[in-house]
Amino acid sequence: MSRRSPQVPSIVRARAAAAGPAGERWLADLPDTIAAVEAGWSVVVGEQLGGGTAAFVARAVTAAGAAAVVKIAVPELGFPRRVRTLAVAEGRGYVRLLAQDMKRDAVLLEALGVSLDRSGLAPETQLAILSALLRQAWTVPPADGEAVQDKAADLAELVQRLWEDLSRPCSEATIRYALGCARRRSGVLEPHRCVVVHGDAAAANALQVLQPRPGAETGFVFVDPDSFLGDPTYDLGVALRDWTPQLLVAADPGRLLRRYCQVLAANSGMDPAAIWEWGFLERVSTGLHVLSFGADQLARPFLATAEAITPHHSHYD
Repeated sequence: MSRRSPQVPSIVRARAAAAGPAGERWLADLPDTIAAVEAGWSVVVGEQLGGGTAAFVARAVTAAGAAAVVKIAVPELGFPRRVRTLAVAEGRGYVRLLAQDMKRDAVLLEALGVSLDRSGLAPETQLAILSALLRQAWTVPPADGEAVQDKAADLAELVQRLWEDLSRPCSEATIRYALGCARRRSGVLEPHRCVVVHGDAAAANALQVLQPRPGAETGFVFVDPDSFLGDPTYDLGVALRDWTPQLLVAADPGRLLRRYCQVLAANSGMDPAAIWEWGFLERVSTGLHVLSFGADQLARPFLATAEAITPHHSHYD
């Protein structure tokens, strides 16, 4: 007998729909998948957690009474790679992986607390924490034979295609600068300097540990890695990508963003110009990508802040 379907958030449903027939099956089978992981891991799945965009995520309690989190991902090719990152990290800068079921794209994870973006800490403090976490995350070794990904080239193709497909929802000047950033980042890609990046190192993806432990010296750890072999400054650009509430009310959003960029550079030892360009490219590509699956309210702040920065702040001094 099947269970009642959980209330899957609209953005997760949209991601499932984008996966085609496999995503439709994922939604239809989700109640039975939850029951299967409960039985397989001897856990009870409880309250559903918000914030995810491509997975069902819920609290769980183990047979021993310990808190944990169950995550069942929308079908995608990268899931095994992401799970490998968590397994190899063994909790160093990342959430601890307690169990995995690759047949069902499911994992059992360490329970964590509030996300860094909801911690109440100042943006500069959050950025310093992200920099420290990334230094830990970058120590995960690549898989044997793993190829370097030219993320900038991939994002350039995405930006150009979606801008046209979505009837040009932001200015040509903004797109032109984003594509220029992509060309410059692609042109200086150095494979010998590449690391296994988190791939989505935003403050929303860093969660507080419930008690101090080795590997979580900042008090936070990353969740939901995208995990690919790439330029480490890409991760710092993602960390710079957000902060739309602060930028939208700033008298000089470009100046404020430069200050945030300098914090990341100072705490990581990385080139601020590279961080700036990755951040702008990510701001535009994220806005277009989110807009492409109908999440207009999430997308517009990214594009609005990109537009505000473009006219007078199209390079990093």
